[in-house]
Amino acid sequence: MALETDLLIDRRRLKRRLALWRAFAVLLLLAGALAWLADGGLPDRLGRGHVVRLPVEGFISDDRRLAEAIDKLAKQDSARAVIVSIDSPGGSVGGGEMLHDALVRLREKKPVVAVLRGTAASAGYMTAIAAERVFARDSTVTGSIGVLLQTPDVSELLARLGLRVETIRSGALKDQPSPFHPLSPEGRAELERVIRDMHDQFVGMVVAGRRMPEERVRALADGRVFTGRQALAAGLVDAIGGEREARAWLAAEKQVPEDLPVRDLELRGAAERLIGAAWNGLAKTLVSEWLGVDGFRLLWQPSR
Repeated sequence: MALETDLLIDRRRLKRRLALWRAFAVLLLLAGALAWLADGGLPDRLGRGHVVRLPVEGFISDDRRLAEAIDKLAKQDSARAVIVSIDSPGGSVGGGEMLHDALVRLREKKPVVAVLRGTAASAGYMTAIAAERVFARDSTVTGSIGVLLQTPDVSELLARLGLRVETIRSGALKDQPSPFHPLSPEGRAELERVIRDMHDQFVGMVVAGRRMPEERVRALADGRVFTGRQALAAGLVDAIGGEREARAWLAAEKQVPEDLPVRDLELRGAAERLIGAAWNGLAKTLVSEWLGVDGFRLLWQPSR
C-alpha cells in the first residue's frame, strides 16, 4: 500500500512539472503570436494591410485613451480604412465631440465609413457624421439631434420630511440647478442659453458632416428619432446596409480590397496584451491541469 501511495505522489509531481512546462510553452507561443500580430501579421507583410473596425457601444464619454488610439491609427500605413461600428443611445456632449473630432482628423488620412447598427442616436449620431459615408439598417434608431439637461427637484419631499438645506453661495446662479429647490426664472434662462449653444454646435456638425443647408438641419434637429430608412429619406444617412455594404463601397470608391482582414481597434499596447494573454493562459493551465487533477486531494490521501 505504501508503494502504491508513493507511485501516485510521484505521478502527480510529474504532472505538475508537465503543467508548468506547458504553461511556459503557452507563454512563448503567445509572445510570438502577439509580436507577429503587433508587427502586422502575414497580410501586412505582403503589403496588403487590413481594415480597422472601431466599435462604439453603450454610453459615449470623454475617453482620452480612445482619442489617442485614433490619432495613432492615422499614422499606421497598414490600416487601409476604418469602419466605425456604432450601437449607442448617446452620451455626454463632450464625449460625442471628442470622438467626432478625432474621427474628422482621421478622415483626413484614411477612408472612414460609419455603420449604424441597432441604435445610433444623439452622441452616437454625432460620431457617425464624422465619417465620409454613413450606412444604416432599415430599423436602426438614429437621429435625436439635440441636447438634454435634467435635474431632480426633491424640495417638496424634504419639506414633508421636515428637512431643510442651507445654502451659502457666491452668486445668485451658483446653485442653479439644485435638487434642493426649484429653478429660479433667471437660472432657467441661463441654462437654456447654455443648452442652445450646445445645440447650435451639434447642428453645425450635422451641417458640415452631411453637407446640408442649416435650415433643413434645424427642421430635423428637434430631438426626434428616425428609423434608418426615414433617416435616408431625410438625408441623415447615405445608404441602407451594414458592414458588407461598407466594404463594397470601400472597394469601389477607395480601392480597399474586400478580402482584407478586419481587426478591431485595440486600445491596449503590445505589452498589456502579452501580459493579459500570458496570465490567462497560465491561469487556465494551472487551474485545469494542476488544481483540476490534484486539487486539495494532495493534502489527504485516503487509504484503502
